Amino acid sequence: MGNIDLESERLIFKRVSEEHLTDDYVNWINDPEVNMYLETRGGYTIDLLKSYIEEQYKNEVYFWAIHLKISNKHIGNIKIDPIDPKANSGEYGILMGDKKSWGKGYAKEASITIINYCFEELKLIKITLGVIEDNINAVMLYKKIGFTIDKVKTNVGTYNCRKSNALRMSLHG
Repeated sequence: MGNIDLESERLIFKRVSEEHLTDDYVNWINDPEVNMYLETRGGYTIDLLKSYIEEQYKNEVYFWAIHLKISNKHIGNIKIDPIDPKANSGEYGILMGDKKSWGKGYAKEASITIINYCFEELKLIKITLGVIEDNINAVMLYKKIGFTIDKVKTNVGTYNCRKSNALRMSLHG
């Protein structure tokens, strides 16, 4: 399994495991501001999170906890799942749960590190993602990294109390 610990200038990426099973993590997922644009909209307990982490670990998903180097504080997660071996592509997702860490460039740094790992080490040729169009900060981040919009799906659901569209985006290695 290639899911190894990685690091960047300010961050350490550790494979998500029971070490990350904390009240803070549960609180992130249940926080309406954090989960506003996620399919997971809360209702999590420590037991549900434990089952989720165990499933990801058992299935050897490329799923990292993002930690600050300076304090080892867990501030979010990033993953590439699923990986499609036929298309040689992977689906990207990120959650920046610690709101005190928002706006500091950590999501960009984490994304670039993991995407480079996927292109250079896993030899993927394409990374894809789905994002709610109204999630302006995420869409701007993805465009800065080089993702382009492939498709707009209209009226995919209600997010932030509004009918929303979803964007399918991709980045080629």
